[in-house]
Amino acid sequence: MASGAAKRKDVRGGEGGGGQVLDGSDIMELVGNEEVFSSFVDHKFQELDRDCDGKLSVKELQPAVADIGAALGLPAQGTSADSDHIYSEVLNEFTHGRQEQVSKTEFKEVLSDILLGMAAGLKRDPIVILRIDGEDLREFINGPGFEDEMISICSLLDLPEGSLRDFITKALLKLTVEQGMPPTTDSWVMSNIVEPALQSIAGCSDEQSVSQDTFLSEFKKVAENVAQHLAEQPVIVAHSENTFDGSAIKRLLSNKFELDKSLEAALKTVPKDRNGKLSKEYLHMALDAVGPSAGLPPYGALEEMDKVVTNVFNMMNADDGKAVKEDEFKKLLTEILGGIMLQLEGSPISVSSNSVVHEPLTSPSTLLPPSS
Repeated sequence: MASGAAKRKDVRGGEGGGGQVLDGSDIMELVGNEEVFSSFVDHKFQELDRDCDGKLSVKELQPAVADIGAALGLPAQGTSADSDHIYSEVLNEFTHGRQEQVSKTEFKEVLSDILLGMAAGLKRDPIVILRIDGEDLREFINGPGFEDEMISICSLLDLPEGSLRDFITKALLKLTVEQGMPPTTDSWVMSNIVEPALQSIAGCSDEQSVSQDTFLSEFKKVAENVAQHLAEQPVIVAHSENTFDGSAIKRLLSNKFELDKSLEAALKTVPKDRNGKLSKEYLHMALDAVGPSAGLPPYGALEEMDKVVTNVFNMMNADDGKAVKEDEFKKLLTEILGGIMLQLEGSPISVSSNSVVHEPLTSPSTLLPPSS
């Protein structure tokens, strides 16, 4: 979510600092100031209301939906079925899946909810924007731990009879942003940074035996070339990390008021049958609704977490599709949260991601406010 809408802070200090934190505080400030936010909404509504009828049609809402998608870091509409589903959900938030036109009051309410949700997500899981310019990579290859770390990396390479170029390429792919290397899974990084740096060993025999000393010496030369290319073409990387250890669920379960409020909100998303009962098949939907309060990602977003949730559902026989009364549904949902908490306390799940930001940080969204 490399939009200009979230506040950026230096995390290393000094000239040119190593990174900035997107923590959502600018969004909170905007929405929290009623006068400023109302003025902001008035301006945006006027921009979108092309026919000046005081209502926004679905067509007029499309730029707002596209800008929210950009702020969320989604690819353009029409390029991914998964992201297109999210775009549809954003549009449905405005139209409630039924209305053909949206008033300014409705636009303001939904935009406020979406922005606060984005800000809460950034506060919980800040995104660090790193500018990788070769400096950290040079520090790594000239540091005292370089040889030991590279020998350790070599031991993990599955190349029993590979060439020197093979070894160096595979070793480069093992480096991370912590060592000053941008994600090599990105095609631009491979084409513009890694492959040109490898040209210095293009003439080496494909069949030569690779000694440890030769590998370290040649790898250092290639890494220096990579650092030079990064100095000429710095790479912007969005880095995020999170640990799911059950602590957020524990806080929610220990606060009866917040728990009851979250459960009530979740039940509003679940349809009832003619007898006022709720089918257990909607427990996943209800869990997703409670998810933000419990510090849980949506089901399907993280494979390791999905396994935990599935295991808890199986243990509690929560997938049998039976219809239950509202109180029993709440009780079962609370027990599911407790089961997930216990599993995460015993085996926390840590995840991190690094993705190259190809657009300027201030360009993706015109709907959201610029960073101060």
